[in-house]
Amino acid sequence: MTKKNDDKTAAKKKAPARTAAAGRKAKAAETPKADGTGTPLEAALPEAIPAEAAKETPPKAKPAPRAKKAAPKAKAEKAEKKKPVKKAAEPVEAVKEEAPKAEAAEPVQEQTPAAEPAEAAAPEEFPATPRRSVVFIGSECYPFVKTGGLGDVMYALPKELVKQNCDVKVMLPRYKCIPWEYQEKMVFRGSFDMDLCADGRSFYVGIMEYVWDGVVYDFIDNEEFFSSGNPYTNLVDDIPKYCYFAKAALAALNYMDWTPDIIHCHDWQAALVPVYLRTQFANTKLTTAKTILTIHNLRFQGIYDIPTVRYWSGLPDYVFNKDALKTGYRDANMLKGGLTYSNSITTVSQTYAGEIQSPYYGETLDAHLRYHSGKLRGIVNGIDCDIWNPATDERLHANYDAASVLKRKKENKRQLQEELGLEQDDHKFVIGLISRLTDQKGLDLLNAILPHVMDEHTQVVVLGTGDRVYEDSFRYYEDAYRGNVCSSIMYDETRAHRIYAGADALLVPSRFEPCGLTQLIAMRYGTVPIVRETGGLKDTVHPYEAWCGAGNGFTFADYNSGDMLYVIRQAVDLYYNNPTAFKALRKAGMTEDFSWKRSAEAYNDIYRTICS
Repeated sequence: MTKKNDDKTAAKKKAPARTAAAGRKAKAAETPKADGTGTPLEAALPEAIPAEAAKETPPKAKPAPRAKKAAPKAKAEKAEKKKPVKKAAEPVEAVKEEAPKAEAAEPVQEQTPAAEPAEAAAPEEFPATPRRSVVFIGSECYPFVKTGGLGDVMYALPKELVKQNCDVKVMLPRYKCIPWEYQEKMVFRGSFDMDLCADGRSFYVGIMEYVWDGVVYDFIDNEEFFSSGNPYTNLVDDIPKYCYFAKAALAALNYMDWTPDIIHCHDWQAALVPVYLRTQFANTKLTTAKTILTIHNLRFQGIYDIPTVRYWSGLPDYVFNKDALKTGYRDANMLKGGLTYSNSITTVSQTYAGEIQSPYYGETLDAHLRYHSGKLRGIVNGIDCDIWNPATDERLHANYDAASVLKRKKENKRQLQEELGLEQDDHKFVIGLISRLTDQKGLDLLNAILPHVMDEHTQVVVLGTGDRVYEDSFRYYEDAYRGNVCSSIMYDETRAHRIYAGADALLVPSRFEPCGLTQLIAMRYGTVPIVRETGGLKDTVHPYEAWCGAGNGFTFADYNSGDMLYVIRQAVDLYYNNPTAFKALRKAGMTEDFSWKRSAEAYNDIYRTICS
């Protein structure tokens, strides 16, 4: 048995050496291969060679008998081709003559371990934690299209997850309003037709791709649904649009053969994705993916009558029950269905996660959320510290950091006052308001007390658009308090940056606020926030405590104008009568860490939990 096995082993090792051509190649390369660092000599020469080499090299003396046993095979081959044999024999003799050179080349063998560092470096290719693939599905994303905080999250969170060893893709509708500078750089990935409606009606699905900052953006293209100038129009048009988008996103993943570990959906526009995944895509590769649904604002739920949603979604009848999509007697709630079928639910702050389980904040879904509270968690959003950085912000008149905030902030205040037509006076206490002008943002409180806030020491700057009643009201106050109130009924990104840098305080009196970004940006710019204790405002702004100097802003709990007026006067009093304490509040806010790094780490924890 041993003899047969040895013969087989020798034959395998010498298989490449059975032609005269191989002998000629060996002759050309005999010297470099003799040192043992290249291809073994036996692989290029006739079987007789290893035996000769074994005589010259003591360490290889034991394998020599195998070569002798294999010699008859070599002779048989030579007998078949007599002429090549003489030529093939020449390298053998040459090797015998060159054998001493092989000894001289032995030091090269000692140098071969030099290749070991490359082998030692190989483990570095394997990260400490498994690389997860995550796809974000949502209706907007900065800089392509943005109407609120969702656009910021869809941009910043994927970018941070890439830094934390995640493979990230973002899927969006290809709206006609996306600037051409981005559309012209999109690459066509493919297209197909997809059955959508209950009657089998099908629609075109195109996939356009754009890669930026390590994130792949895939846009779902269909002019029939996305040709309007704005992402959101009215429910009559939006319900069919986002039924199509939710299913098309999953169908596109199947088409591209890209199966993520996590499908992260955002708000009601993508809430049908978990429902589709558990029903119409249950027998596809995507069924292994886990789903997360993030609630950015519970007030918007995608509610319409059941026959319409059933037709446009094509979903089976059994999902339209009180535990899933059905709400009331005849309506379907797309967000509710997503909450039922998702593996995990998140909101954008810990306080808001608790608030929405109560009747006051729950928007009729409080009981449903209490039932699913085991998979509900709140994670505060972050801000992009590269964009919102007073030390490098090109929109500012004077850049500054925590060390130079006291001096440079005055320069920005004077420039802001000049730009907005206000009285230029360093002594004035400037209150900024950057917000949508709606009831949710607490504008009714400010509207009621603004005459009581205004005095010879105070100025108010408003930036935003919204309900007509508030727009007209602030225009009136600008006229009534000329030189001390400026109402910019618009949204201007540059002006927003300059208000953050030039104001002394930022007012955020929201009735409810899932997270809020303005208070985070304000603190980043050394502007002290004055907020109502709700949602993310409560999680991020801690009230000033005079006895110990702790805190980073001013807060009030009850939703009433009297309490708000009280804390505004408290802030003004501290600014004038205890400037050292007010300066400490500025610096406390600037040293807070509100980057996306912490938020991304928290989401990564959820990904690990639901994938385990």
